[in-house]
Amino acid sequence: MAKVDAKGRIVLPQEVRERLDITPGTVVEVREEDGKAVIEPEDDPEALLWRMEQLVPDASDRETKPLTGDAVAGSFRETVREGAESDDE
Repeated sequence: MAKVDAKGRIVLPQEVRERLDITPGTVVEVREEDGKAVIEPEDDPEALLWRMEQLVPDASDRETKPLTGDAVAGSFRETVREGAESDDE
């Protein structure tokens, strides 16, 4: 049985990580479903990028004009694609 530490971290049992192919650096989705925590590895980079674009607020209304959601998402998209390409090599 896994235990939650003071910072809210949980170590997934090795057999679960192996079955789900969760390795260090794997992006996972954590959500509540019917009163239970569900952890699911993200295997579709395009879905991940779409969700990131939805989560990053558009900062264009701010006076200082910090990075917009599109700029941050674009940078993240490029990083994910580069990582995926290097995994293929």
